[in-house]
Amino acid sequence: MSLPLAFVSVILIWSTTPLAIKWSALGVGFSFAVFSRMAIGTLLCVLLLAALRIRVPLHRKARQAYLASGLSLFGAMSLTYWSAQYVSSGLISVLFGLSPLITSLGAVLWLDEEALTANKILGMALGLIGLGLVFQGGLELGSGALLGILALLCAVATQSLGLVWIKRIGDDSHPLAMTMGTLAVGLPLFFAAWWWTDGSVPAALPQRALIATAYLGVFGSVLGFMLYFYMIKYMEAGRVALITLITPVIALLLGHVMNNEEVLPQVWFGAVFILLGLGLHRWGMGRFGHLWQWAGGK
Repeated sequence: MSLPLAFVSVILIWSTTPLAIKWSALGVGFSFAVFSRMAIGTLLCVLLLAALRIRVPLHRKARQAYLASGLSLFGAMSLTYWSAQYVSSGLISVLFGLSPLITSLGAVLWLDEEALTANKILGMALGLIGLGLVFQGGLELGSGALLGILALLCAVATQSLGLVWIKRIGDDSHPLAMTMGTLAVGLPLFFAAWWWTDGSVPAALPQRALIATAYLGVFGSVLGFMLYFYMIKYMEAGRVALITLITPVIALLLGHVMNNEEVLPQVWFGAVFILLGLGLHRWGMGRFGHLWQWAGGK
């Protein structure tokens, strides 16, 4: 698969994932929903590895990469599913739009990537302004929403720094093997979290929750992770994270149209500032200005 096709595929998957997370927990609880998703993904991974005869490496670097990825997956997904009880699917995607900024900081510190320039610092400042506007919107939605936003920020930081950790290890395992290793580490943790917080199997699964969980297990966990690890292997960490430059807008629109989610003006403004910050962070003032003119913003 070419990198551009993988890039577009992950954008589509990540744009729909927040709404699917909301739907998958309907009537079943967040801990059971995320555990079920990972169980489906693990089963599918085992079948694909057997069918394609792909070996899962167990050398030192591979084990380190599986551990780093599995722990960051558990932390990020657990917090995201918990926060989805209190915040909209669009807001989940907006806050994950901050991941390139956190990833960039981590890459400078641990991967010896290019130092922070004035454009990057200004981009981060715009991102922080956007975050402040999102927090203001969260205050209007109540204390539950504010706690959800804080949990999401921790999830974003966990995922972003996990990406940097994986890049620092530098394992070259097959993306499907990497996905299997990640799920092998994460699945027991998700099971333990479900057993500790709830431990009960729902008597009946709503159809929407069942479909959403299956979608997340196949596309969100296996195909999405496999393409994600494929890009991590061949692209810079900061560039991989730029997928979130596009997904917040699509996710906001999907949540509003398909789930009747209220999107406060502060959240829209916050999303705009975050995306402007990401664009400036990535392309700089000159290229970003040309891009803006091309889009009709003269």
